[in-house]
Amino acid sequence: MFSKILIANRGEIAVRIIRACKEMGISTVAVYSEADKNALHTALADQSYCIGAAEASESYLNENQIISAALLTGAQAIHPGYGFLSENAHFARLCRKNGLVFIGPDPESMETLSDKAILKELIRNTGLSVIPGSKAVASVEEARTLADEIGYPVMLKACAGGGGRGIRLIRSSDELEEAYLQATSEAVSAFGDGSVYIEKYIFPARHIELQILADEFGNAVCLGDRDCSLQRRNQKLIEETPSPAVSDEQRRKIIKLAVEAVKKIGYTGVGTLEFLLDSNGNFWFMEMNIRLQVEHSVTEMLTGIDLVKWQIRIAAGIPISFEQKDINLQGSAIECRINAASCGTLNMLHVPGGPFVRFDTYLVDGTSVSPYYDSLLGKLIVYGKTREEALRKARAALCELVIDGIPTNIEEQLHIIEDDRFTSGSYDLAFMGNR
Repeated sequence: MFSKILIANRGEIAVRIIRACKEMGISTVAVYSEADKNALHTALADQSYCIGAAEASESYLNENQIISAALLTGAQAIHPGYGFLSENAHFARLCRKNGLVFIGPDPESMETLSDKAILKELIRNTGLSVIPGSKAVASVEEARTLADEIGYPVMLKACAGGGGRGIRLIRSSDELEEAYLQATSEAVSAFGDGSVYIEKYIFPARHIELQILADEFGNAVCLGDRDCSLQRRNQKLIEETPSPAVSDEQRRKIIKLAVEAVKKIGYTGVGTLEFLLDSNGNFWFMEMNIRLQVEHSVTEMLTGIDLVKWQIRIAAGIPISFEQKDINLQGSAIECRINAASCGTLNMLHVPGGPFVRFDTYLVDGTSVSPYYDSLLGKLIVYGKTREEALRKARAALCELVIDGIPTNIEEQLHIIEDDRFTSGSYDLAFMGNR
């Protein structure tokens, strides 16, 4: 096991990783930008190291500074969290070159699996159904030809990255050229890679994820499904597990197929297979996230399995110590993402309590939300023995949560939780557009 890990991230995920390391007896190194010098993760870590200016390109994306900090502090491994360098094969290779373990997939796997078009070709050979689509397209003309073959409406998606960037819905050929230019430009800006591919638009549908753990010894398990259909502009707002739209029989079948698929492609680490579930109950594979997900917490609350700790153990060469039959998927867990609506300074924070209520955050009194980073302030997660209990608990916790001084979306989350479509479990990806 590692004795010291550097966390190449900030905010709530940096705090989350530091806490896991402390519980494992591992020393931690925090890196921070000039804007984050007083941030919670810098105070919680055993050592802190400034790596640059506030802009992410000069700090949290500065590969050489992060590697230097790891070498200077004697860290053996680097945990990238999510976002920033978590899916950067060049950085993973740079870690290896400097004798550091990148806590995530190896760079070769990252290069292959981060290209969604290539990944779909691999998944087609595993028994999972893949959304009809193309490989990377090189021009507007090629995109038009492929879209005509697939049939409108279609989705245009960035081959690299995630987080809803570089995605456009195209309902007719008249919209294609403008959407292509917008998607490729956004993909270049967000990921440094403007390549895009086309796939059939499936509607109505729900966004269902399967959480996977796989080690280097050929062991793989699935920690159940998450329903992530509550989204605005491809940004997730609420996640729950298990999905109320998936039957026990469907769940058993898709879990078995997902585990077999991960083994066939030789993946190692924490990963998530993402699907669209259509109105006929068919699962269509979309993409794979080769990192820790923001919504990993809701799976932890349901299963009692610490994904961050297992991510670290797997990177250290420790085999998974449990089997699929050992995973308990009883009950219901709900996660609400609490986002800042604008910049501000926290005057007071009151976190709800009670059994099976968790709030992952980096906020402390006096914390300032800057314009340089993601708007996520924290994640409110609850668990109940039934979905009804979890809904009541989520409603009560949202009513009790106080974040004074920073405008948030707490009120909006309450409206969603209380909406009949959500309480009945009958919502889908169109929910936010129809409110």
